[in-house]
Amino acid sequence: MTATEKWYEKSGEQGDVVISSRIRLARNLKNYPFPHLLSVQQKTEIAMKVKEALEQSNSYIAKEFQFISMSELSAAQTGSLMERHIISPEFANDRKGKYLLLTKDETVSIMINEEDHLRIQVLTEGLSLDKAYETADKIDTLLDNALGFAFHDKLGYLTQCPTNIGTGLRASVMLHLPSLQSSKVVERLKDNLSKIGLTLRGTFGEGTQALGGMYQLSNQVTLGISEETAIENLKSVAMQVIDNERTVRSQFCKRTETQDYIMRCLGTLKYAVLMSNQESMKLLSAVRMGINEKLIEEDIAKVTKLMIILQPYTLIKNAEKELSPTQRDLLRAKILKETLT
Repeated sequence: MTATEKWYEKSGEQGDVVISSRIRLARNLKNYPFPHLLSVQQKTEIAMKVKEALEQSNSYIAKEFQFISMSELSAAQTGSLMERHIISPEFANDRKGKYLLLTKDETVSIMINEEDHLRIQVLTEGLSLDKAYETADKIDTLLDNALGFAFHDKLGYLTQCPTNIGTGLRASVMLHLPSLQSSKVVERLKDNLSKIGLTLRGTFGEGTQALGGMYQLSNQVTLGISEETAIENLKSVAMQVIDNERTVRSQFCKRTETQDYIMRCLGTLKYAVLMSNQESMKLLSAVRMGINEKLIEEDIAKVTKLMIILQPYTLIKNAEKELSPTQRDLLRAKILKETLT
């Protein structure tokens, strides 16, 4: 494993269903208004304070961070960060006064001046919420000691949006649920989850589609509950969803029609000349299901990586030049053929 290997290049625990685990902490500095009331100068001031706090700490991870001014990035670079789940769609808009601290392996990112002053995020492969939380908690403590976060004895951490007040924690897992999606039970599952304080969203969060059967399962409750309890609740429910997906997937893949469809998907991925993003996600999702059911011999991490790096902005960023939609579709098909043949 190299030092710069990314989370999406590895398969972790429960990796047949769980793509990644994420811990995100919303924090605000004392003595500053919330970001929507800050001047650009104040936003830059906060960013410099966070950067200096990391640089002056004795933490090993501090040396791994790149400091990025969002206003200096191109649209493709910004969009690719979102496609790789490093930043939120909201953070990609109106980039003036926004900054990003990002480790080389893209596991840890700190969005500065999003909805809150800080969004500390740790992203790890597979079902690894405890591991992600341990890292996030260390960074949280380090920055709190150096800068001082806005905290109320009864309410907990103070955030711009009341839905984050308390722990300020959002724990989530990215799940690959093609079988539950195909069997039309996802909408019923969403309703049931909302009743127990969890939410199931699309690939890139609220209001987005579940491309390739990719869903985000996360906690909603942040007040009156500890971080550890929130994470344990999420893990428990995630395992139930994982078991359901495996059961339905196994039944699906026993059918000759399903096996034929999966192999046709693999053939198209190997030999198509043009491939749109939506089609590639759909076909790769089916192939990933086939790998899990031992119908196809292939490295599952390779397929997961393709689902990330073939996104439109990431293709442009890696090509280091502008690409028309047709050029993207040609390049996407070329990469698929070279990787899967």
